[in-house]
Amino acid sequence: MQIQLKYGHSSFALELADSIHTDVLRTGRASPEYDQATLIKNALAHPMASPPLAELVSPGQRVAVVTSDVTRPCPSALLLPYVLDELNRGGVRDEDILVVFGLGTHRPQTQKEQIELVGEQVYRRVRCIDSDPADVKFVGKTSRGTPVSVFRPVMDAAVRVCIGAIEYHYFAGYSGGVKAIVPGTASPETIQHNHCRMTEPGAVAGHLGDNPVRCDLEEAGELVGIRFILNAILDESKVVVSVVAGHPRAAHREGCARLDAFGRVTIAQAADVVIVSAGGYPKDINLYQAQKALDNARHIVRPGGVIVLVAECKDGMGSRIFEEWMREPGGADAIIAHIQREFVIGGHKAAAVAMTMKQAKICLVSAMPADELRAMGFVPFDNLNDAARFALSQFDSPRVAILPAGGSVVPGVSTNQ
Repeated sequence: MQIQLKYGHSSFALELADSIHTDVLRTGRASPEYDQATLIKNALAHPMASPPLAELVSPGQRVAVVTSDVTRPCPSALLLPYVLDELNRGGVRDEDILVVFGLGTHRPQTQKEQIELVGEQVYRRVRCIDSDPADVKFVGKTSRGTPVSVFRPVMDAAVRVCIGAIEYHYFAGYSGGVKAIVPGTASPETIQHNHCRMTEPGAVAGHLGDNPVRCDLEEAGELVGIRFILNAILDESKVVVSVVAGHPRAAHREGCARLDAFGRVTIAQAADVVIVSAGGYPKDINLYQAQKALDNARHIVRPGGVIVLVAECKDGMGSRIFEEWMREPGGADAIIAHIQREFVIGGHKAAAVAMTMKQAKICLVSAMPADELRAMGFVPFDNLNDAARFALSQFDSPRVAILPAGGSVVPGVSTNQ
């Protein structure tokens, strides 16, 4: 069999013998009822638990529209024009609208990247800036003790709108909703306090309800005062298949349910070898982002198995702290012990990778230097089929699972055996 796995802006053709037991775990069918533009218009015309956006604003008000940075697959260029038109319909002038890219803990973006995210027309139409973690305003504390400080221009606006894409998130349950602002535009201290809850029960992909990270985020969002969200649900090819708009919680919950309708997949038993693509650019822009697909693969690999992660990582590790922790003497055990002593953003990614390394050997197909990856405990490759041959050679009759879009699904092992 042959299957294409995305890698950066290109792909690898994986070839496996037909005799090998192979499960390919793709998202289910997500056939949209309308074209992308109509989906967006319908969502804005019929918001959930909220008046239309145009009725939430008044002439003369300043509005902050917060969207994702270059590390996320949010179709900002597709969504933003409709949001701006809605704001204009409510009497808000373009000069009173600020588009903010929520960087979280990520690097600043280039002007070229900003233009590519929103499109030249939007970039010329309204002011677009990155959030700045050094310029924040304290809002209050959540009941869990998280101090909430948010980018000052966002808080100075009269109305705050969040744009995003709803995907599975390995400890917040799902992306989207209030995550655009918290942690997107929050201070490092806010992010640190919230993300340290990733080690608590319930902080897993595809889980809401009592998820401590998501609950804390949404309480922070209430303190901030987010009036409206517009979230897209994408298939594994990054095509918009559904759109939700309206109240930050109600619309987000509906979007999560729509994602679940095609994003949860299972296999009969754990695999010896899991071959997973992060999904290509921007999901594999660096290892910091690609780790999410690796974490999903962990759910279906047997103890002592092998995971082959396909991720170009043209920006390398994506975090200095992440890289420093991955080089910690003592390997996975030392990294896990470190995070238990001290929770550090960036270090949390290393701890997640270390947990996976305790369960399975990780082969990484990337553009990163092989010597550096070996020093961090990975088995490096620059060619997918070479990595696959190595992984298969570790077992007599291997069972293989393939995740062509590892960040777009929540895989599991069926309990009905």
